[in-house]
Amino acid sequence: MNECSEPTAVTSDPLPGDRRLDSATEAFVAHRNLLFTVAYEMLGSAADAEDVLQETWLRWAGVDLGTVREQRAYLVRITTRQALTRLRTLRRRKESYVGPWLPEPLLTAPDVAEDVELADSLSMAMLLVLETLAPTERAVFVLREVFTLSYDEIAEAVEKTPAAVRQIAHRARAHVGARRPRAVVSQTETRQALEAFRRAIATGDLQRLLDMIAPDIVLLTDGGGVVQAATAPIVGADRVVGVLGRIDTEMVLHPAQVNGYPALLLRMDGEIDTVLAVRIDGGLVTGLYAVRNPEKLSRVNRETAVGR
Repeated sequence: MNECSEPTAVTSDPLPGDRRLDSATEAFVAHRNLLFTVAYEMLGSAADAEDVLQETWLRWAGVDLGTVREQRAYLVRITTRQALTRLRTLRRRKESYVGPWLPEPLLTAPDVAEDVELADSLSMAMLLVLETLAPTERAVFVLREVFTLSYDEIAEAVEKTPAAVRQIAHRARAHVGARRPRAVVSQTETRQALEAFRRAIATGDLQRLLDMIAPDIVLLTDGGGVVQAATAPIVGADRVVGVLGRIDTEMVLHPAQVNGYPALLLRMDGEIDTVLAVRIDGGLVTGLYAVRNPEKLSRVNRETAVGR
């Protein structure tokens, strides 16, 4: 999906309607990175997030701006409602997905890592935790914990009472807290782990790999039924190392910043074959996420702007 297109500029004397549309466009562009990030964190799909932004623009372009008290909150409200509608459709689509479903990886700018909370919320590990929430719980958690909206603002976005939103937020925080990584891992620690991974794979040092990973490590590979990938999680250090040891020696592994954290891009003949992200707990790698579905790899060819 292309970026949300802006209305074509006119050369004649602007009419009131033209000025209103210019104002609407200016506000939308100013908050676009925020709106995309809200939609992406709710959906885990950049393509679907772009569709949500298209729908948000169409609705925003028809709004009487004179009635809008806070443009950011209003735009987030439209985006959230559109994302909730699409999330329910997306969940049905995932039920027929071949093999494990992983979020669509984003190549992000290095400065995203400076916002620790944003980077953590974008990580593969966290997005998979958010997948375990009901749609409204996910919306409330994202809007409250990541974007710090007030309960009143969230209530308008999800069409609940503020009291109900507080209860949902409490329940979602407890759910996420029980499943998220025990601590936010530093960029340096993740980068060091990945560099050690890269060297161990490149040199065939399987013992080094075993030393780095947890005994109960889980490897998820997302091929979407399009390319070769395991159709079930691979669990256990020996099994995971066996898979890593079979990586084609002609594959070139490059470090990159993906979803706010260091990751590896595996290239074959210059083309991106796999994006490999990690989860680290207690100094050991406990999760590996390998996205191979070609339909999910277009975003790692260029940086995606995110923000809050």
